[in-house]
Amino acid sequence: MNLFLLEGAAFFLYFASSIMLIKGIKEKRHQKTALKLASIAALTHLSAILLQAWEQQTINFGFFHTASIISVIIVFLLLISSFSKPVEKLGIALFPLAAFMLALDYAFPDLTPIQTEYSLAMNTHILSSIVAFCLLTIAAFQALLLAIQNNQLKSHNPGRLMLSFPPLQAMESLLFQMISTGVLFLSISLVSGFIFIDDLFAQHLAHKTILSILAWLTFSALLLGKKLYGWRGRTAIRWTLYGFLTLLLAYFGSKFVLEILLNKV
Repeated sequence: MNLFLLEGAAFFLYFASSIMLIKGIKEKRHQKTALKLASIAALTHLSAILLQAWEQQTINFGFFHTASIISVIIVFLLLISSFSKPVEKLGIALFPLAAFMLALDYAFPDLTPIQTEYSLAMNTHILSSIVAFCLLTIAAFQALLLAIQNNQLKSHNPGRLMLSFPPLQAMESLLFQMISTGVLFLSISLVSGFIFIDDLFAQHLAHKTILSILAWLTFSALLLGKKLYGWRGRTAIRWTLYGFLTLLLAYFGSKFVLEILLNKV
């Protein structure tokens, strides 16, 4: 199937699902339709990625293609989580974000993919890194919604969207569950990276490693503060966003500078 048709279909389905989620705030029957559309969009998006990998005989880890891969994993994790947790409304922001990443990947293709065969150990490092980033991305969006919900409830004028969310305590509990799981995968990523990566500086990984460790320390300190001192509310939100921004710089900051600004692999 034509790659353009797959990516175009996924792009429009993502936006359609987001619109249906917005409609679902008033009528819940639209919510199921939204999740079905998002599922089809994610499967179509994944099909496009697999087709491209098959055509190139390798997985392209260029800047925009990596962002596209991460975005579709985030969507799948959100859809899976929605079966047991009230996270589906995060799709209002995350589904268009996935569409945007898909469009950037199409607009700025990497014409010289790296032909590299990774060992099982290195694949474990890469996969755990991606899953950690995806989970902590969802946690960051959860923290933003928690901040908006908290402010609106304090102003005694909550909007219809905020009223459709679970209580603050349930939202905070979900946030810490996401962070705990994300930190677990981030820990696996860091440990496997130290074991299996030979030369951090030669591979331009020093900045990523240092920032990833800082992000791990930030999230771990938040979890410890929650357990020992009962941190919650604005404190939890701030630490979550600080940790996510550090991790974002670790994963995409140096990659953007090397591949886009300096045009280096």
